[in-house]
Amino acid sequence: MALINQATKELQVKLVYYGPALCGKTTNLQQVHANVQTAPEHKGKLVSLATSSDRTLCFDFLPLEAISIKGFKTKFQLYTVPGQVIYNTTRQLVLRGVDGIVFVADSQYDKMAENVESFANLQDNLKSLRMNLDDIPYVLQYNKRDLPNVAPVEYLEYLLNNRAVLVPAFTGSAHRCEGVFETLNMITRLLLQKYIAEGARRAPP
Repeated sequence: MALINQATKELQVKLVYYGPALCGKTTNLQQVHANVQTAPEHKGKLVSLATSSDRTLCFDFLPLEAISIKGFKTKFQLYTVPGQVIYNTTRQLVLRGVDGIVFVADSQYDKMAENVESFANLQDNLKSLRMNLDDIPYVLQYNKRDLPNVAPVEYLEYLLNNRAVLVPAFTGSAHRCEGVFETLNMITRLLLQKYIAEGARRAPP
C-alpha cells in the first residue's frame, strides 16, 4: 500500500524483487543503487538484513525527474526477498504493503523447476496476505542470459508468462547491468500509470 507523506509531499511506493536463490535479485538492487540517476541526498543507504546464508536488501530513492502525482513526488522503496525456502516467513514480511513486483528468473536450464516453484510461492504468499498477483503491477526479468546453458526466452515465457494477460518481460545480465534499468523503468511506469488512473477516478467531476 503506497504511503503519502504530507510533510514532504511524497508518494512512497514499495517494489519487491522476488525469485529463487542466486537468480540475481541482489545484483539488480546493487546495480540500481550504484547507477540510479538521483541527487545523493535523495538516495537511501543500501541496507542488508543478512542471515547466516541469505540476505534481504533494501533502499529507497527519489529520481531526479520524479513524476508528480497531484503535487506529490514519487519515492521508490526497493526490496529483495531471501531466495531460500527456509526463509519463507521473511518473504511474507517483505511482501507486506507491496505495490509492485519484479520477478527475477534464472535463465539456466537446470533452474527452471526453481523458477516455477518460486513463482508459485510468490502467489501463495500473496494469498496469505489477502492479495492477488493479478491486482498488482509486476514484470518479469529473465536474468543470466550471458551464461552458456540458458533456455530459450520462449520457454521461459511458456513457464512464467502463460496467463490470460501477458506482462512485460525483459532479458538481462544483471552483473553487467544489462536489462536492469529497462526492468525498473517498466515497473515504475506501470505503478505510476496505476496511481495516476486511481487519482483521476477519485477526482471530483
